[in-house]
Amino acid sequence: MNPDADDLLLFARVVEAGSFSRAAERVQWPKSTVSRRIAALEQRLGEKLLQRSTRSLALTEFGQGMMEHARALAAEVDNALALAQHRRQKPTGRLRVSMPGDLANQLLAPAIAAFVTAYPEVALELDLSPRRVDLIAEGFDLAIRMGDLPEDSQLAARRLATFTSGLYAAPAYLQAQGQPAQAADLLKLHALMILSRSGEPMAWSLSQGDGAAQQHWQGMPARRTLVNSPETLLRLACAGVGVTAVGDLFARPYVERGELLRVLPDWCLAPAACWAVFPERRLMPLRTRLFIEALATALTDAAGASQRLRSEGAAA
Repeated sequence: MNPDADDLLLFARVVEAGSFSRAAERVQWPKSTVSRRIAALEQRLGEKLLQRSTRSLALTEFGQGMMEHARALAAEVDNALALAQHRRQKPTGRLRVSMPGDLANQLLAPAIAAFVTAYPEVALELDLSPRRVDLIAEGFDLAIRMGDLPEDSQLAARRLATFTSGLYAAPAYLQAQGQPAQAADLLKLHALMILSRSGEPMAWSLSQGDGAAQQHWQGMPARRTLVNSPETLLRLACAGVGVTAVGDLFARPYVERGELLRVLPDWCLAPAACWAVFPERRLMPLRTRLFIEALATALTDAAGASQRLRSEGAAA
């Protein structure tokens, strides 16, 4: 005897509906299929569950005993479906996210605060360490990553924004050293440069113009300080230490306060994509989807403001 759970559920639906026809309508199966499945269940159990007539159904004594178990099973299924529906309508549960600390502190803190306030039943856990976490092995729901992504069949990704970047320095530093007139003049300055994961400095690769008239320049000043934090690079630049290449979004508040100026505003570094990376799966939890949407909106708004600031700087 090995009764199928689906057939026990179907038995409960037939009894609740009061007829094979109404039960067939509810489960959207042919009446003949429902009748055949119940007959097969009775055959496996070895006893009749229902007494059938042309007008009604009646439970046998054995059927009454089995109905208690079938009804409990149906209730558990209904509760599970209700929980799934609730979670689709109202996000709950733990949400583990890894993202760069500079990104969270400088650009996304208001969006994160708004998300936490709007969804109090979501337990948000943020890992702001610079390491690249293993989402699946470490149980992360989401990672925010910058730049090119390696191929990984177990992960999916969504582009949230594209960051433009430029060179920035403090007004006092530029006054003392002189404003560079061309890209080659950068070689004479003190470079505040981002440190790559390999431990090597990342050269500045700049471009100017569009199409056939576009010009390119790549170089690395002899005097340089290497840091793996964009925020620290900005603070060093504000202190008048040298010139740094950072995302325009990160530099914007310093420019608005007059602490930094754009250097060679016609020249830009290659844009860098910001990605939401998550385990590949068919159904994404609502809490994860809403968090991604919140970050995408915040980054889109910030990118628009940064683009306007950059256009104003180039026009000046």
